[in-house]
Amino acid sequence: MDDLDRLDDVTAAKAFRRLVRHLRHRKDAENIDLMGLAGFCRNCLADWVAEADGQLSKDEARQIIYDMPFSEWKAKHQGEASEEQLARMEASMRKNDEALDEALDESFPASDPPSMTQPNH
Repeated sequence: MDDLDRLDDVTAAKAFRRLVRHLRHRKDAENIDLMGLAGFCRNCLADWVAEADGQLSKDEARQIIYDMPFSEWKAKHQGEASEEQLARMEASMRKNDEALDEALDESFPASDPPSMTQPNH
């Protein structure tokens, strides 16, 4: 078992909310730079929220993550990406291979017990 799976959902939710609030505060940390460094950004978080919820649209999830409509946040805080930023993002995204996708897929839905998500275990 991954140690992360030992976290209860309440603790994980508190940590997630803190991360989102941190990103809301750090508007200077642009999505393109987050993508270039870590291979995910605020939009990814919003997509994951929408996917985990199953009923929220991507736009609704982005409203939650950005605390405003994405179009408004983009107009206020997102500049044009430089060629260097785009190159870093592309290199970083190549690190997000199928193994990562599979590992992440195994984490949804987060609240299902292993007996439901892994019936042979």
